[in-house]
This record gives sequence, C-alpha cells and structure tokens, in this order.
Amino acid sequence: MKYYILAGEASGDLHGSNLIKEIKKKDSRAEIVCWGGDLMEDAGATLVSHYKERAFMGFFEVLKNLFRILKLIKFCKEDIENFQPDALIFIDNSGFNLRIAKWAKPLGFKTFYYISPQVWASRAGRVKTIKEVVDHMFVVLPFVKDFYAKYDYEVNYVGHPLIDAVHSYQLTDKTLFREEFGLTDQPIVALLPGSRKQEITNMLSVMLQLNNVYPQYQFIIAGAPSQEKAFYQELIGAQDVKLIKNRTYDILNNAAFALVTSGTATLETALFKVPQVVCYKGSAISYAIAKRIVKLDYISLVNLVMDKEVVKELIQDEFNYGRLKEEFGKIIESENRKCMLTAYDQLEERLGGVGASEKTAHQIIEILNS
Repeated sequence: MKYYILAGEASGDLHGSNLIKEIKKKDSRAEIVCWGGDLMEDAGATLVSHYKERAFMGFFEVLKNLFRILKLIKFCKEDIENFQPDALIFIDNSGFNLRIAKWAKPLGFKTFYYISPQVWASRAGRVKTIKEVVDHMFVVLPFVKDFYAKYDYEVNYVGHPLIDAVHSYQLTDKTLFREEFGLTDQPIVALLPGSRKQEITNMLSVMLQLNNVYPQYQFIIAGAPSQEKAFYQELIGAQDVKLIKNRTYDILNNAAFALVTSGTATLETALFKVPQVVCYKGSAISYAIAKRIVKLDYISLVNLVMDKEVVKELIQDEFNYGRLKEEFGKIIESENRKCMLTAYDQLEERLGGVGASEKTAHQIIEILNS
C-alpha cells in the first residue's frame, strides 16, 4: 500500500521515523512518501520536503512568511494527487496539516492523524473541523482521549511514542561518551534550548548565565540537528561550554540536572529521570496572543500529564537570570530531587509503556485492509 506522511518539526520527524519502521515491518510492499526530516528518510521514506523549510515560530513569523507557506500548501496538494496514497497520515503540526486534511477528505483520501493537534490547550472549536476531515485519530496522552469524548469523537489512545524512542535508542556507554567528547568527571547540566533559531537565541542567552555561577558542574548544550555549530558558537562566545549535536539522549543519560525549553524535551528529560527547570520565552506579541487563547494551568507535558506542578515552569518575564538561579538551586537539593524522581516514575506509568508506534501502524493497516 501507499502512505503519505506529513510531519513539521524535529519531534514529528522522530515519531514519524518510528512509525515508518513499524509500517515496513507489517507491510513489506509499503511505498512511503513524507514531508519530514532526516530520520524519516533514513527509516525508508522518500523525502519530499524537509521540516526546516517550514520551521516558522510564532504568529508574527507565520504572517511574515504567509506567501511561502501558501506556496508549500499548493505544492503539497499537487504531490498528494500525483502519488494517490491509500493512507494520508498527519503528525501534529496542525497549522499546516489541517489545511491539507480539509482539502483531502472531500477528494476521498483516507485520513489518519497521529498525535493530535493541541485543541485541548486552545481553540477547541477546531474539534468540529477534525471530526469532519479526520477519519481516525491516534492520541498519545491519556487526558486527550477524555477531552475528545466530551465532543462525542472516538479516538484511539496508543500511549506515548517517546517511550519507544527512549527505549530503542542505542545509548553509548557513559565512560566512553565522556571520553569521546573530552568531558570531565564533574556532574553534567544539560541545556536543551529548543530547535528553532528564534527560541534557541531567547533561551540560551539566559541559561548560559549560570555557567560561571556553578563551576562544580559542566554545562553541555544539546545542539539541534537543524542548526549549524557556528550559530551556537556566536551565542556561547568565549565561555567554557561544550556543544554536542545530535546526541540529546546520550547527554540526558549522563546528566545530573537540566534546563529545558518547554516542549517534547520536557518529557524526554523526565523519562531519563533528570531533574529539570522548564523555560519558555517568546516574542511579546506572540505571548500576548497565546495568553488569550491558551487555557491551561501548565505548559510542560510533565505537569499536564500529572495534573500538578512536578517541574517548575519559568515563563516569559519569569524566565530571567535571578529566577533561573533560584529554581536551579532548588532542584540540586537532594530532597527536592528525590521528590521529582518519584513523580517521574508515576508519570511513566501513566503514559502506558512501550508500543505506541507499533499499535498505530497495526491499526492503520488493519483499517486499510478492512
């Protein structure tokens, strides 16, 4: 069968790659075309467009690049029509994907959505559109299934694919990892500043201020695959801080603590049992708009799943040197660290264990065969 998969950022590329691997195990004749990244291409899909071409963050940036986005949407529709897939699979990235789904469903394409748009966080009115244009929805967070039930929309809860990704990753031996990158025996503080240039610039400039305050630790930046080393080096300057690209899981596996930009990385950090402070700062305009439409008590997936504050969130004006130093000082205290690690164990139980990618691939193929 023929599959057309659309992912729009690094996390979607990761989950898409694992889904592709499972589809290929179950359908030896699968033809897969994707909009994603290097991981999806390495997994065996034909890459049409890299997510880096669509990495627009915030309302203003989207508006500024509107003509380019519309051009990409037009091209995507033409490519789908030429390929004529049996299954059109969307992964998160609702701004782009729902536009394609609206066009595709009336033309008779079978539509699947893996990892729901965050309608549970804002603009719940989009549920009506999803019900109309998405044949089958696969959700990865337990409370999202309950959310959709309120709108009389039956979805499939498959567990979170990050657990698959963490369990399947081939970690380097800790001693060998430190030797490979010339690291000392000092405890590691992992800095995960995001994947887009705009957010990395906002986050890293503040995170790095702790480097000189805590000489007993070594600060390591987890570099995003989509960004060049030269870009990070401009931000690091003369500071004695290591940049390690494309090895986030190895960094977390060796880390004692972490400073993490809100997003999927907060959950990854929790699954590696690393105490963290969650950080976020966007443009003033984007934040003002988001505050009006996002109706959530928390922004990190850890706190959302647990429905309580497990990790401290420093958002917008609260994300500054003084507050970051204060909250970092708390997580390095043994009692606070112990409480957070206990909550992490409970979190992993709630996420349902391994198998999200396999379950989703199985259900998609079963639906197509029926």
